[in-house]
Amino acid sequence: MQKLVKFSRLLSVLPLLFLAGCNMVVMAPSGDIAVQQRDLIVISTVLMLLIIVPVIFLTLLFAWRYRRSNTAAAYAPEWHHSTRLEIVIWAAPLAIIIALGAVTWISTHKLDPYRPLDRLDAERAIPADTKPLTVEVVALDWKWLFFYPELGIATVNEMAAPVDTPINFKITASSVMNSFYIPALAGQIYAMPGMETKLHAVINREGEYEGFSANYSGAGFSHMRFKFHGLTREGFDAWMAKVKQQGTMLNRDAYLTLEKPSEKEPVRYYAGADADLYDAILNMCATPGKMCMNEMMHIDMMGGGGKESAENREKLQYDNRHAGEGVVEPGATVPATGVPAKAEPPRNSGGSMQHDMPGMQGMPGMDMQHDGHSMPGSGNGADPAPTQLNNNN
Repeated sequence: MQKLVKFSRLLSVLPLLFLAGCNMVVMAPSGDIAVQQRDLIVISTVLMLLIIVPVIFLTLLFAWRYRRSNTAAAYAPEWHHSTRLEIVIWAAPLAIIIALGAVTWISTHKLDPYRPLDRLDAERAIPADTKPLTVEVVALDWKWLFFYPELGIATVNEMAAPVDTPINFKITASSVMNSFYIPALAGQIYAMPGMETKLHAVINREGEYEGFSANYSGAGFSHMRFKFHGLTREGFDAWMAKVKQQGTMLNRDAYLTLEKPSEKEPVRYYAGADADLYDAILNMCATPGKMCMNEMMHIDMMGGGGKESAENREKLQYDNRHAGEGVVEPGATVPATGVPAKAEPPRNSGGSMQHDMPGMQGMPGMDMQHDGHSMPGSGNGADPAPTQLNNNN
């Protein structure tokens, strides 16, 4: 009997041991957006527990009350209906579902990552003279590249931001889809090649926080992590000065070397970066000689370039950019993962981007904007589409 008591005590302590080793940053965040998301989790859980706890309790109560050995319990085999009981059974869950739906609907719009911030935290609005910090994020294999376009610097696997300053993230990827996630700051946002997603957030407390990819992207996924520093304005200025002092130049050649798949990449600083490099990555034309996607979209929007644009095919091939690094059959495309594709899909003679973008084969057309998630922009002018556009990138 004593052994049974000791065993039951051990079982009661085990959950605490597991929780002690967990990082509860999601439930104790340091950014206002993450705090609101935490509150939504708590409210939703409490609303659901209003049904779950009574149901579990009553299940145990009825099992004990109407057990076979309890001959004192009422026995009514002909009973089949109770209006009062039906009202309670249906009205309570319905009221909770309505409340949960209302909370979710309001929070979904209020916490839209594309929506600019309207406050620093629950007690403070954003001052009128506050200038947001813009950070352009690129998910590479398997590291993170951060551009600070207004500051003229860039970093790898490390970023920083001043406390109580809104941050406007622009997020894309160079090859496969990833997910940008800093749990202490805000929820995860996908990073996809050829597309730009957005996130607005603010960090309210100083500290060093973990950032990582939350979407599996190949062999180096486990080490695709970075540090996010929440700093005072003076600390951020000092960090920026260190980047400029220790950094090198990030030009096209340096980027193409950095872009190649690598694991456990160290922190790198760049004191300067080509002004149009992020846009070139977004439009899949960082490699010299490639046509930018927004140029091809403009050609398609204007009706296509005709048969004469067949030579654009080579300029639009993207996922074979590492083909020379291994033995590959002629004509095969090689994704950034290094695994050759089984066969090259047919392409039309017009060189339309819908046949040459990764994952877009066979689609009858592409929308340039869908639900606020925009593809790289195309011109709206009335000029006729050229057969091909020059690319000096």
